[in-house]
Amino acid sequence: MNDLHARHRAVLPEWLALYYDRPIEITHGEGRHVWDADGNRYLDFFGGILTTMTAHALPEVTKAVAEQAGRIIHSSTLYLNRPMVELAERIASLSGIPDARVFFTTSGTEANDTALLLATAHRGSNQILAMRNSYHGRSFSTVSVTGNAAWSPTSLSPLQTLYVHGGVRTRGPYAHLSDADFTAACVADLEDLLGHTRAPAALIAEPVQGVGGFTAPPDGLYAAFREVLQRHGVLWISDEVQTGWGRTGDHFWGWQAHARNGPPDLLTFAKGIGNGMSVGGVVARAEVMNSLDANSISTFGGSPLTMAAANANLAHLLEHDLQGNARRVGGLLIERLRAVAAQVAAVREVRGRGLMIGVELVRPGTDEADPGAASRVLEHAREHGLLIGKGGGHSTSVLRVAPPLSLTVAEAEEGAAVLEGALRSL
Repeated sequence: MNDLHARHRAVLPEWLALYYDRPIEITHGEGRHVWDADGNRYLDFFGGILTTMTAHALPEVTKAVAEQAGRIIHSSTLYLNRPMVELAERIASLSGIPDARVFFTTSGTEANDTALLLATAHRGSNQILAMRNSYHGRSFSTVSVTGNAAWSPTSLSPLQTLYVHGGVRTRGPYAHLSDADFTAACVADLEDLLGHTRAPAALIAEPVQGVGGFTAPPDGLYAAFREVLQRHGVLWISDEVQTGWGRTGDHFWGWQAHARNGPPDLLTFAKGIGNGMSVGGVVARAEVMNSLDANSISTFGGSPLTMAAANANLAHLLEHDLQGNARRVGGLLIERLRAVAAQVAAVREVRGRGLMIGVELVRPGTDEADPGAASRVLEHAREHGLLIGKGGGHSTSVLRVAPPLSLTVAEAEEGAAVLEGALRSL
């Protein structure tokens, strides 16, 4: 393992982050478990960054990939592609967007990049509204709309980005307000911002901020924003890369917690739909999707292989009501972690919905983020057979818990017990 780590450092970028003091090589997985090269077994509560959505080595997906690979692996979007059309039909129907069109990409970064291209072309504006503490990808355009300095390595940008309050409920100047007053204050801030700028192309927002530490506004905030945006002709892009496909339990899409004024104009997705295969995409109203006046293709987006995997994965998700499982098991896990947190001074907050849970750590008696504590919990959990993630806006001081949506009650209890031990060890 040390040899592989040395080889990694010799040929890969220094900024390519690795978890753990002694990084692990994951060699195989099954269900909610993975194994490393030393034969250690782990309960996986992070799913390759919320990407192994249903289960490791899901038989339906592995069978679909093998069968498709035996026929043809690649053709590009220059040819008709039955698996791509079939998946697009399903996603268009599920999206809630009327007269929807779907464009497939290979990642969430590329999906958000495409959504920004569509919105700016449709509106004739390079101005974008984004949320503070947000994360939308690692491309040149998406880092420029990322409101989290830890993940935005340059101030150079092809876009003019203005940041709006509201993505973080329990920090900032409005944290002390009630939900209704918090929403009203954020709406007033948005109104004021729009009064000082030319008409932006779009607001891009994660219903639950992923890398930012699983923070979210009160339900209905983006619906209230939508009323303002519509008056100004500004589009709404809902970044569902992490919240989509039922992970939050209560809803299939994150935007549905803010649905008073209907669906977003554009919706981006990735991660879980491919269950590890490289699938992303954009859903938009035909008027917006078709607004590009130049040719475009995708060499790898919508490939027969990834589409076969995604079709099988989505069918499994729907047939087994994994959204309902996320709601039930996630609810139990959140309550279990809150009971533990009440006895640990280093835990500021346990938050989340479904199987998208954040545990924010601070220096006891303060609101000061404690990334060192998060790293120690991460190490303790790994040593006791549990993989989790970390993130957060002020620093990487939030533990991110996001298992595959097929997690059982027994596995939730097992993972919670390890987390309890790790938190108490602080």
